[in-house]
Amino acid sequence: MLNIRTFSNQVGGDPFFKAVGHPLVTPAIRQKLTSLPGPMAVVDPLGHFESFAALFDVEGLQITGVFVPQFEKIGETVAGFTAQSISDLPGVSVRHVFVCAYDAGRHIAALKPWLADDTSVLSLDEFRLPEAMLTNPRAYLNPLNFAVNQAFFRDEGGAHTRIVTGNYWGSYGAKNPRLWLRLFDKDGHDIATWQETLPPPGGTVILDSKEIRERLSLPAFTGQLFIHVLGAAGHDIVKYALDTYGDEASELSCTHDANAWPANFYAGLPAAQEGEKVVLWVQNSHPCPIPAEGLGVSLMGSTDVKWLDSPLDPFATRALDLAELFSDAAFPAQFEVHAGKYVTRPRYEITKANGRRRIAHTNVEREDLQPDPHLAQASDHIGKGYIMVAPIMPVDRFDTIALPTPMARGQQNMPLALVIYDAQGREALRKPLGCLPRNHQLSLDMGALLAKERVRLAGGRGHAELVYDFSQGGGDGWLHAIFRYDDRTSGHSAETSFGSHMFNMLATYKNEPQSYTGPPPGLSTRLFLRSGMRAEDRSFCYLIYPVSRPWHETSTTELQLFDAKGEQVDASPLKIPQSGSHLFFIDEVFADAVSVAGADHYVIIRDTTCRLFGYHGLMNGQTSFSLDHMFGF
Repeated sequence: MLNIRTFSNQVGGDPFFKAVGHPLVTPAIRQKLTSLPGPMAVVDPLGHFESFAALFDVEGLQITGVFVPQFEKIGETVAGFTAQSISDLPGVSVRHVFVCAYDAGRHIAALKPWLADDTSVLSLDEFRLPEAMLTNPRAYLNPLNFAVNQAFFRDEGGAHTRIVTGNYWGSYGAKNPRLWLRLFDKDGHDIATWQETLPPPGGTVILDSKEIRERLSLPAFTGQLFIHVLGAAGHDIVKYALDTYGDEASELSCTHDANAWPANFYAGLPAAQEGEKVVLWVQNSHPCPIPAEGLGVSLMGSTDVKWLDSPLDPFATRALDLAELFSDAAFPAQFEVHAGKYVTRPRYEITKANGRRRIAHTNVEREDLQPDPHLAQASDHIGKGYIMVAPIMPVDRFDTIALPTPMARGQQNMPLALVIYDAQGREALRKPLGCLPRNHQLSLDMGALLAKERVRLAGGRGHAELVYDFSQGGGDGWLHAIFRYDDRTSGHSAETSFGSHMFNMLATYKNEPQSYTGPPPGLSTRLFLRSGMRAEDRSFCYLIYPVSRPWHETSTTELQLFDAKGEQVDASPLKIPQSGSHLFFIDEVFADAVSVAGADHYVIIRDTTCRLFGYHGLMNGQTSFSLDHMFGF
């Protein structure tokens, strides 16, 4: 595994790997490392050298030792070296001293009097981004300096990609934020670097592969787009919706942002159904190669890992056909990805026998969680507690299939129950699922379950909740599932996966209910709903009002229509019953105002009384549709 610090649930993200791995500075670092003959000492005042050595080849350097100022770290192993006391450095004969830190001036000033006059001293300050790219030049590793993310980006064979978000940094007070962008092809070669000016605060941000390819005169490509928000404020996470669409209306899908923190393991990757092909898109997030056997895939619950058989170059992209690795695996079997921190949340793409494709993402497997016996004891405090919630699309047209997914490495079983509600919040069906083993192969067809129990959903739709069944054991708070939607009219499909949360209660449990801003409890909603890219693409939203304990009888929701510049054009009130749901289309709610809002409008779903959970998508008549969970900011 790549030995870098990325994200901790205790302290949050570590931006160091983003700073030294930024594609604008990595060539200079490599060039410098090849021009340092003679013995060198490494001074590691902040514990960064382990990550640095993982990302860059330091084996060719004549490193005499790694020196640390902290007494308690003396004797620890750092990148294969035994850490020595910095007090011993003056007695060591070297030509170079490398201070592995940014903003290293005070560290260098303290060392200089103790070094020979002909000893050169260098630090990471030689490899800084230009000051104009920094929000806070005085603190280089401030997270806002590295509001970066990567995205699957394709414009090839009539298939296109569209990234949509809003200038929410401007809404937090950012002055003239902009995007620095670098596009890598499948081999990791830089084929375009440019900047984009962002619209006014709240304005729509769109990166369309078809438009960019034409504007920059690029060849066809399938690769990844490196996105850096310059001048960010309030939020160092780059959130976006990723649509894939085609020259033909039948090509349509959507998925979520990449999650900028590489993890060791990912799950929520289904095997193929009959006639399908499942491809895992492996996209190297770093300036170092993924070595052969550095990334692998296994069936869930199995120790038999199929490893990458050849290296993958920095920032390169490769499609892994899972049928070639696991010829006998079939849905509802599922896989986990042994990613070794080489990739951010990877995408997978499923092609059906009829040629239609859908794209979705895997999710991070937690390594720090074990089943918590206190959850069951806290039921009076937290009620249902964690809820994994998803739409049941109109049953007269769609099949809704759920596949629970183990998402913690320590999770050997899942005690679950399924609860189905109609749109008015009435419980229609409750089904205990037992204590599912890690390698279970249980999929749940909502329509078949309702038909078997002779239950009809009022209005023909509703939502499903997967919850922990405490009578069967304890949960770990990381309950996930894949929800698949098959359109019987068009033959098109979509799928989405997400994790559970606690919703709408006064009490808190650890960090739940979560909030997009501020500490828990998260008792408000601010969700972003984008419009379609083609005139025939109707943007829809499926809003759900889940409750862990009884809450307000109805939501107090407002749908706010904005134009592409972030100016509010109209608003419409909405009340959703507790445990209920609501499906709406932008062009129906704002029939008269959409033309005023113009192209690239969007809707903010706002509620200050409760937290709603939402799914968005596009509907292209009877031809195709897309669906995924929403994001907020």
